[in-house]
Amino acid sequence: MTPRTSILALALAASLGTSAMAAPPANIAAALADPARPAADVSRDAARKPGDLLALTGIKAGDKVADFVIGGGYFTRILSAAVGPTGHVYAYQPAEFIKFQASYGENLKTVAGAYKNVTPLDASLQQLDLPDGLDAIITVQNYHDLYLKGFPSDTAAKVDAELYKSLKPGGVFLVVDHAALPGTGISAADSLHRIDVEAVKKDLLAAGFVLESESNLLRDTADPHTAIVFDPSIRGKTDQFVLIFRKPK
Repeated sequence: MTPRTSILALALAASLGTSAMAAPPANIAAALADPARPAADVSRDAARKPGDLLALTGIKAGDKVADFVIGGGYFTRILSAAVGPTGHVYAYQPAEFIKFQASYGENLKTVAGAYKNVTPLDASLQQLDLPDGLDAIITVQNYHDLYLKGFPSDTAAKVDAELYKSLKPGGVFLVVDHAALPGTGISAADSLHRIDVEAVKKDLLAAGFVLESESNLLRDTADPHTAIVFDPSIRGKTDQFVLIFRKPK
């Protein structure tokens, strides 16, 4: 390889970031192939890239993990199969969400009822108490919700402190969310359901986490960052950041 070719190759690798991923570990690949997964979930895999995302966490069979704000349970199902019968998944759906929309509660019951190694949790955000000693926590497209207008102003700080406490030393925290315009902080959290990546970093560094890596896996430069994420023009195609934090040993 010539020096010029080497430089071009390095530049290409840098532009791709960690978006060019190897095949996911065997336990995650098997979880994605689980025939128990709903067809609607499988149809979203190409856009959500769960195998590549979870590979960033190092989650393995036997781990204890938490899915923080499960939504419809998409990632909970994958995690259940990925950690296997000797592992455990704590599926959390905030009481505030369930009160707002009953289907959130039904989703939690459905997922927990279908998997023996899943424990449902539905306390309010202000009373969140996850089990300690977790190997990993993930939250996908939900961190901005901690700044919704109806919640106390210290909600994010309280939740971050609990997440930090619950992880074992060396445990990993995966955060994926819809990107807001740079410099906008938390101002778009309620109106557009987006958040500035730098605001998330600031929060979690203040809570004691160490930022281990970032990934361009779900970045999309075509997103103008000005539409609410539920807008048909952008839904399912938002620019999303991926952050990997770790609790120091």
